[in-house]
Amino acid sequence: MKSNEERLQDLLAYVDSLTRVHPSEIPGIDLYMDQVTTFMDSHLNTSKWLGEDKILTKTMINNYAKNNLLPPPVKKRYSKNHLLMLILIYYFKNVISFRDIEQLFSPISEHHFSHGSSPELEELYNEIFSLEKGQRKRLQEDVMAKFDAASQTFKDYDCEDREYLQLFAFISELAFDVYLKKQMIEILAEQLRQETPVNPKKKK
Repeated sequence: MKSNEERLQDLLAYVDSLTRVHPSEIPGIDLYMDQVTTFMDSHLNTSKWLGEDKILTKTMINNYAKNNLLPPPVKKRYSKNHLLMLILIYYFKNVISFRDIEQLFSPISEHHFSHGSSPELEELYNEIFSLEKGQRKRLQEDVMAKFDAASQTFKDYDCEDREYLQLFAFISELAFDVYLKKQMIEILAEQLRQETPVNPKKKK
């Protein structure tokens, strides 16, 4: 069985191993649905959630288009901007509800998908991911701080499973952090919903 320290190192190594899809990796030609799902599976594989079968399914992509998150394909083909949008949506879909994703992404689809917009979608995508390097370092520092704090718990108890209890404390810290951040996103999405509700007439 791994020690808690070994588990921490696994987590830090996992964060280091994560990569993002660069716009230059996206084909310069429009793709059919099967090609889109294959591309997403191969390029987002390191970000795949444990137990997740597919990164994005055909049904998911069709639902995004029907609900105004994604402009419809042209002659059943998806452009580079479609794939950029799908990559961004992917990172949100396991964290917040479809309703909140719809609220957050509809303005992006409406104002930044078309060529000639300012910023264009690729520029927006690159700007968002420019935050990644600093965020990754801060995340690792925060995880190590949580681990150190959890390692100080249960020291006054004479129990055989102290290491597991400390691991449980560490996991609880991570879970509470995720819970609060998820709540913050939901609060912001609800504020936007009250201020600028998604127009149902735009839905397909």
